[in-house]
Amino acid sequence: MKYDIIIVGSGLGGLQCGYILAKEGYKVLILERQIQPGGCMQSYKRHGEWLDTGMHYVGGLGVGDCLYGPFKNMGLMDLPWLRLDPSGFDRVTIEGKEYCYAEGHEAFVETLAKDFPDERAGLQRYADTMREVGKHLYDSVMPRDEVDFFTTSLFASSCYDWLKETFKSDLLINVLSGSSLKMELAKETLPLYNFAQANNSFVQGSFRLMGDGNLIVNKLIDDFKSFGGEIICNAGVEELIEKEGKLVAARCANGETYEADIFISNAHPAVTCDLVKESTKLKKVYRNRIARLENTYGMYTVSLLIKPGMLKYFNWNQYIYNKPNVWDYFKQEGPVSGILISCRVPEGYPSNTDARVLDILTPLPYERIQQWEDTRIGHRGDEYKAFKERLADECIAMAEQFIPGLKSMVEARYTSTPLTYRDYTLTPNGSAYGVRKDYHNPMMTLLSAKTPIPNLYLTGQSLTLHGLLGVTMTTLFTVSEIIGKEKAYKLTQVED
Repeated sequence: MKYDIIIVGSGLGGLQCGYILAKEGYKVLILERQIQPGGCMQSYKRHGEWLDTGMHYVGGLGVGDCLYGPFKNMGLMDLPWLRLDPSGFDRVTIEGKEYCYAEGHEAFVETLAKDFPDERAGLQRYADTMREVGKHLYDSVMPRDEVDFFTTSLFASSCYDWLKETFKSDLLINVLSGSSLKMELAKETLPLYNFAQANNSFVQGSFRLMGDGNLIVNKLIDDFKSFGGEIICNAGVEELIEKEGKLVAARCANGETYEADIFISNAHPAVTCDLVKESTKLKKVYRNRIARLENTYGMYTVSLLIKPGMLKYFNWNQYIYNKPNVWDYFKQEGPVSGILISCRVPEGYPSNTDARVLDILTPLPYERIQQWEDTRIGHRGDEYKAFKERLADECIAMAEQFIPGLKSMVEARYTSTPLTYRDYTLTPNGSAYGVRKDYHNPMMTLLSAKTPIPNLYLTGQSLTLHGLLGVTMTTLFTVSEIIGKEKAYKLTQVED
């Protein structure tokens, strides 16, 4: 059977593209290499509980905020979302003192100005910058020609240098950066755009699913199928076949070959290039450019199952750092010294407030696990297991600054490293946020959805911006090449 469109990979970008295109009337097939769809959005079951891999909270879901329109138009606002504490949705503890991020740009400034009264003008400038950059989130799909998405000055500005110029207090810079375990902080490369855009969405309003990430995956898939879309798991694409300058088919590990007129890859761009074995269009210079792109670091996660009645749910995210070295602590030797603690909304909340699932995350540079890179899940050996358990102990010990006695509350724990993500998603080095963006040369690290092959498109967080926000924006960026900018842009708006 021949399809209009084949999508490689069922991560969030692949599912969103499939949803939009199937709803537009295209015959769409999604091919997934794993036994279940979802990529980093999927959840896995242990000890009778569903545990998340990459979904913890999302910003910008309030009416009129940056993600509300696309999520509403994709049916995702129908899911059970819980708004995090507006007085402190993110709380950053540095050397034992806690600082709160309040919802709303004005409240954000006022709350932090109480701790840093001499920095009010800088805080206002930062809030204004966030608000302004948020207005331009969907410039890439605006149906007008004068918008030049890739050369905006914020992509070519150093985030760290801007913070140093704006604030006198190094401590405040660390506080403002302290919730940014949801991106890679790199003094040498991080563009101001990525920092401001991501943080703006959370300041607009932060939300947590009342359930696991599979709620998003299943909602998109159910609607996708209702529009006539098909998804096949255990069908890892082994080759994208080109004929006369265009892709014509995807050959899969299940022994089947599927034909289509258009192809979208939700796989990492480097993986996508490797799938095109022979091509007259995908020249060596393009392949080399993609292969040379650096990737962001990966994350270590320990998921804890809490004994019944031992811990009450807290409706915010807790970040803890031993020292004001938020931008580079993870590069230093020694025990874990910076973490994010995320608490799952209990089943039956608010009647039930007993926490059951707690996730602790910390960055893990690839160099620390590189000795096991030639191994696969379940076959890495006792030394690797001991390494993971040591990190789990260190994370729990840090978390006890916020939750005294946490270790005694744990019924079971499950861990993952960037190697886990690499094996499940094929992302090079298990990168958490895709290709590293570099303000020195944004044109090289910001990727177009279009490729040299005219009917092959890319999507996903490696293109422009990471996370749920970035993937959703990039989804619209990608589908606009097929359905047109006007239709894609309408998906960002909600009619009265």
